Amino acid sequence: MPIAAELVRLPSELRAATPRAVTLKDAFAPLNVEHNEAWAWANYERVVRHLAGASGAKKLIEIGGGRDPLFGRAALTELGAELTVNDISPVELAALPKGYRTACFDIAGDLTPEEIARGGYDLAFSRMVFEHVADGQRAWENLFRLLAPGGIGLAFVPTLYAFPFVANWLLPDDFAARIVKLLYKNRTDNEDPVFPARYSWTVASESRLAPMLSKIGYRDAMVVPFYGHGYYQPFPIVRDIHAKFTEIARARDWRFFASYAYIAAQK
Repeated sequence: MPIAAELVRLPSELRAATPRAVTLKDAFAPLNVEHNEAWAWANYERVVRHLAGASGAKKLIEIGGGRDPLFGRAALTELGAELTVNDISPVELAALPKGYRTACFDIAGDLTPEEIARGGYDLAFSRMVFEHVADGQRAWENLFRLLAPGGIGLAFVPTLYAFPFVANWLLPDDFAARIVKLLYKNRTDNEDPVFPARYSWTVASESRLAPMLSKIGYRDAMVVPFYGHGYYQPFPIVRDIHAKFTEIARARDWRFFASYAYIAAQK
């Protein structure tokens, strides 16, 4: 049975004065989410498209899109909205094909008045980015400043406390990067660089995330958990044991053992 994504209602005094026409719960409802990691990866572009359409978003920003944005050039016209691709690295942005709007800043750093004024985004989304920032709360604070009233922030992240990500979190950066490059041949500095992971606030628990997001000012928050990962594929016995445990964790919605999550928050 699919797991119902839980909506967290934040205190009324923190809700936006001009709410959007759609709630996060209503926006996600038609997606028929399957709570496994294969669905999360295969459907993320569809989810972003759907949220943009459901909320009437006209101005979007992808945080940490770098050289590999979610939407290819052909999809930009189909999107029907203005898209800006952000990254902390000018080198990554320089690798983008022509035709993209770009913004070079650190989502967990000090935003300039120009970047804040340039904001007013209706939808901000990221994919495997927020686990790399040292201060996740600061990133969500900055995202709040960049969003228009009623705007939605969406982060697709690996979560603690799935074992491979705990190991990645605890191991020295260089050693963890070598392991990733050994397991995945495409993870090269030229094709798909490996960046240090910090896992600040990348969890699948609403009880942990809601107070932090509430303090910032978000009026609604929602965490959609996903279970399973492919890191044990080269190890048949471990892979099979993990698959059986994943079935149990998914069926019982044990968020502690989720591997990935969509974290959504509405201003």
